Amino acid sequence: MAQERAFLVGVEFTSRRFKNGPSDRKSEAASPIPPSAKIARSAASSAPVADAHSEVPPEDVLDELRELTLSAGAGVVGEMLQRRDRPDSATLIGSGKLEELQGAVAASDADLVIFDHDLSPSQQRNIERALEARVIDRTQLILDIFAKHARTAEGQLQVELAQLQYLLPRLGGRGIEMSQLGGGIGTRGPGETQLETDRRKINRRIRHVQKQLEDVRRIRRQQRARRENVPVAVVALVGYTNAGKSTLFNALTKAGVYASSKMFATLDPTLRGVMLPSKRQVLLSDTVGFIRNLPTTLVSAFRATLEEVQRAALLLHVADATSPVALEQQRQVEDVLGELEVQDKPQIHVMNKIDLLATSKRAALINSGKVVHVSAKSGLGMEALLHAIDEAITEDPVKTARLKIPQADGKALSLVEAKARVKKRSYRGSNVHLEVEAPESVLRKLGEYVV
Repeated sequence: MAQERAFLVGVEFTSRRFKNGPSDRKSEAASPIPPSAKIARSAASSAPVADAHSEVPPEDVLDELRELTLSAGAGVVGEMLQRRDRPDSATLIGSGKLEELQGAVAASDADLVIFDHDLSPSQQRNIERALEARVIDRTQLILDIFAKHARTAEGQLQVELAQLQYLLPRLGGRGIEMSQLGGGIGTRGPGETQLETDRRKINRRIRHVQKQLEDVRRIRRQQRARRENVPVAVVALVGYTNAGKSTLFNALTKAGVYASSKMFATLDPTLRGVMLPSKRQVLLSDTVGFIRNLPTTLVSAFRATLEEVQRAALLLHVADATSPVALEQQRQVEDVLGELEVQDKPQIHVMNKIDLLATSKRAALINSGKVVHVSAKSGLGMEALLHAIDEAITEDPVKTARLKIPQADGKALSLVEAKARVKKRSYRGSNVHLEVEAPESVLRKLGEYVV
């Protein structure tokens, strides 16, 4: 199939009430920069980040929309940015700008127009009539990308649920197909309209998908209950889409999961074990990336996946240290974490892609317990990150002990070598005397040899 030709429309409303559009879920006053993000800003001050309370510049909004469009598989043939005080109820951008857009779309031979703003059903219809081209909004674009990248049955179910929930309130007024079923003599009776039939079908399908997802959540809860019988902490990667989470996941676990520069390349959660310097084992979870004004339908539909974030003992908040709007992206991630009610969980801010910074800026970066600077691609800072995770994890605490193990007990000695840090070792007769640092769970297994 030929690549679709997309024309992009960015919209900025200067009136504060409409600054972020109808999909904005929290006011700036209700969504302050979290302390951890402030720490990230001060520790990474050499990286170009936006001011704490600045909005994303319109040009960067268009850049992000372009990346989303390319991830969806379309080609960009033109762009337009509209600034106005408030949205026009009929066309969002106003009749004058719509006329200008009509000429630009015709000149570029675009067959798809994408708005970086939610459109009401009537706005979408009015714009389509004027442009004689298919029109979608940002939410529809993101849903399409999710549908394209969903690999597992669970991921596909979650995407379908989000699409159905988005479609349901938009059925009204779709034209003649919404009129009385059949129409004319012989069709009177209950008087059910096509609209009502479609709504019933969609509601029935939503209930079916929700039931299937509940089965998935039940299986996950059972798996999680089995995991929780063993003292292994879960560490979840969270962050803005395309911050490098999957690349970092691969660098820490050597898992080889799919990593791409395209947005939302990861939809399905992956769990892999990681050995910390203390010889403790943790499970690292790679999750779906977040984005500015992430559609509410996606947050609710992906709760089965995001439960790994809710259950995690520690969050690694991954950010692109080279992004000019890194701090604003971190604020958007904190907003979604707030919706999931996990914003108070322990976090380490991982400032990624430092290999792209100038050498002088990289040398000025300072790590702390809350902020670590890394390059997942080149491996820079991986040891520092592992030590930071080790210090933050409280599950299965590390303790010092003295052991006396017979030299003939190879199984116990192998366990010490694999799961403990040996500080001192001496041989007396047929026994090995050891001073070790080991997780509590390991020392319990070696209990008979503890001096």
